[in-house]
Amino acid sequence: MAYKFNVTRGNAILNFSEEFCQSRCQLIESESFAKVLEKYIRNIKRKDTTIYVYLHSIQEDDVDLLENLRGIFKLLLVMSVDEVCSIRPEAQKYFKDNDMFIALVEDIYLFWRRLQRYAVVFNETKRAGYQNVQFADAQNEFEELVLEVYRTIERALGKKDKVMRQITAGVNAGLTVTHMRPFLPYEYRNLDEIPFIESVVIHPPFIAYSKRNKRDGVFPEMKTNPIEDKKFDSDSWFCYPAKVGDLLCFIYFNVKFMAQGVTLCNLFDLADESEYRNRKPDLIYVYGYEDGKDNQAFYQDETNDMIVALLSANDDFDYFGYMKKMVLTLHNVQKINHRELPIHGAMVKMTLHNGETKNIVVMGDSGAGKSETIEQIKVYGAAYITDLKTIYDDMGVLSLDEKGQVKTSGTEIGAFVRLDDLDAGYSFKELDRSVFMNPDKVNARIVIPITDYKDVVAKHDVDMFLYANNYEDKDEALSFFENADDALEVFRAGARMAKGTTTEMGIVESYFANPFGPVQRRDQTEPILQDYFKRMFKQGVKVGQLRTRLGIKGNEHEGPKAAAIEILKYVTGETELKELPAEE
Repeated sequence: MAYKFNVTRGNAILNFSEEFCQSRCQLIESESFAKVLEKYIRNIKRKDTTIYVYLHSIQEDDVDLLENLRGIFKLLLVMSVDEVCSIRPEAQKYFKDNDMFIALVEDIYLFWRRLQRYAVVFNETKRAGYQNVQFADAQNEFEELVLEVYRTIERALGKKDKVMRQITAGVNAGLTVTHMRPFLPYEYRNLDEIPFIESVVIHPPFIAYSKRNKRDGVFPEMKTNPIEDKKFDSDSWFCYPAKVGDLLCFIYFNVKFMAQGVTLCNLFDLADESEYRNRKPDLIYVYGYEDGKDNQAFYQDETNDMIVALLSANDDFDYFGYMKKMVLTLHNVQKINHRELPIHGAMVKMTLHNGETKNIVVMGDSGAGKSETIEQIKVYGAAYITDLKTIYDDMGVLSLDEKGQVKTSGTEIGAFVRLDDLDAGYSFKELDRSVFMNPDKVNARIVIPITDYKDVVAKHDVDMFLYANNYEDKDEALSFFENADDALEVFRAGARMAKGTTTEMGIVESYFANPFGPVQRRDQTEPILQDYFKRMFKQGVKVGQLRTRLGIKGNEHEGPKAAAIEILKYVTGETELKELPAEE
């Protein structure tokens, strides 16, 4: 990364290895501040705001305006307005309306805060900018410096704040990266120079906005390698080495989509260098390639035993769902290739007061009520459950152990959850670790870590395997199938009432409720599906249907509640559930 500072697509990227301001004067004189101010002036000029009209009446040339403002701001760090005007008489015209100048300072500060701000440090060299300051400490120092400059200038203008708000004024997140030549096949040599992310620091609340808030369709498979022969500018890309279940995925993302890339740390465990230095990845995903097209396909590289994909830099794909679901599609296709069965669902490990454990998998497509039901189990099972651990929230896999017994494991350490679902009490852990996405829009989401990686990849027994039916309004919330053929008829159809999480409407069907691999590889998946269901019935797994009624209007809360209560009654053997006594 040759530049010190860059603003692109609403992202401000500060290269602390090249420039790290340690005093108020350094900040005002910095190249970074000049670029922010230049962007700000262009922005208010384009909008023809009242502030720009005021400034333009004083100085018509924008270049001179920028330099004049920088000079005035620098003086205001140590002088009052009267003192500035006495040594620089030409500055008096800027203060003819002091309230307007205060509004200018506030507006520049607001413009800065509205950018998504990221700090980057290269760990192999500590150049003059970053020096020897620890990265997290450097970010805190930078934030304090920005606040100090802002407040000092406002005080010099006569504005006194009685209430101080210690908001995130520095960067929203920071990355330590390294230039490491990865262990890639020859066809992917064009990716060699892209730096790898080693660690991530997030400053909550981390709120990101994208052009879209829904994902559309399925990812098709193509017959040619979409990455081969593409050109990459290493200054414009980062690689997030992700552990997706027990597979290794190199996720390359364009800096124009920094929010999507940084959010990955809440969803997929970040691989350590020792885990990928001399290892070929199982999966490669290039997100945000600027080809002026709308490519969003994956390819099976049989020669190198990898599944790879490319997604174009397109406003239609500017949504985290396109990041997450493509990665899971690659994972699932590779698992199908190895005769394992991808599960679009959630799995919890329930420990009862008597010491018995129950592992419950609830399968279903987006909006079927998996997560809502699991949370209601936690709420209404408090008198019976000592521990309820979410192993995976969205995508898992069935595999066989050395004895041919069906086991299950997950793919992600986090969850990508609708904020609307949290209103029903869907609590994972601390919300202050969340990344919020489009919080003021329909289908607003958070991405939050929920499970340790070791628990995700462990091979768990399966006690109950349930299909989440959100569209049937029947009294019987929980029922079980007597044979594999009857079960497969329901599970294979994958029917659900669409809830607006995608662009679908009404009752829709998707093969095995999983459009992320099984749909694209139906012929390959079908014999695996039949084999695993026969094995589950043979080993005594309770395979059934859970009617969450989440897609039926008026049942959004009562449906998952009733489903949860029926599960609890079944696993505890109780006919009526008791509640814990209220806290004193």
